[in-house]
Amino acid sequence: MALNIYGTELKSRLLIGSALYPSPEIMKQSILASQSQVVTLSLKRQNPQHQGGQKIWNFIQEAVKENQGYLLPNTAGCKTAKEAFTLAQMSRELFQTDWIKLEVIGDDYNLQPDPIELITATEMLIAEGFKVLPYCTDDLVLCQRLYDLGCQVIMPWASPIGTGKGLMNPYNLETIRLRLPQATLILDAGIGRPSDACLAMEMGYDGVLLNSAVALADNPVKMAQAFAQALEA
Repeated sequence: MALNIYGTELKSRLLIGSALYPSPEIMKQSILASQSQVVTLSLKRQNPQHQGGQKIWNFIQEAVKENQGYLLPNTAGCKTAKEAFTLAQMSRELFQTDWIKLEVIGDDYNLQPDPIELITATEMLIAEGFKVLPYCTDDLVLCQRLYDLGCQVIMPWASPIGTGKGLMNPYNLETIRLRLPQATLILDAGIGRPSDACLAMEMGYDGVLLNSAVALADNPVKMAQAFAQALEA
């Protein structure tokens, strides 16, 4: 059974980020090794129009093409709904996709999403025809509100971004899955080991999105292969 993102069916259930790698070459090799068909990127951090950004952008394009995949722009670094909305519009124009991974950060310490600004930004973006994939905490009511607004895909965190702590609150995550049976749920942030990805799938999640667990590994390419095999298992 394929992963379904707003009507697009994907063979791989792994979504992968394109930041923090030791080099663009290793980034490309890792994306290919992951077999992921969805690659996230940030216009703020990887703008092709900025100096040096074009090289990174070329490697991302090559990897996505070889994996027969799709780009998923994100609003990383945004702290208000207005800022996220503006960046999403720029990303749609530049990357030619209605998909947007919506991030609106409320706290710099653990990069926890701001639920109020997130809801506001979601309403604004859906009204403009975006297919929103919101990054949020493992709060059931928040996830329900996002789904009611029209988010077919919701991405609660496993634990704070970059911590690698894995599934910090399994009960919360299981409850979200139970209460939103029709939503596509992708576990996003905090995944540290391939075994964490296995646990997410055993809970009934539809996929896993990660970045630093691969990008900051001693051997990113081998770690990407490990995650690919974990999700296949």
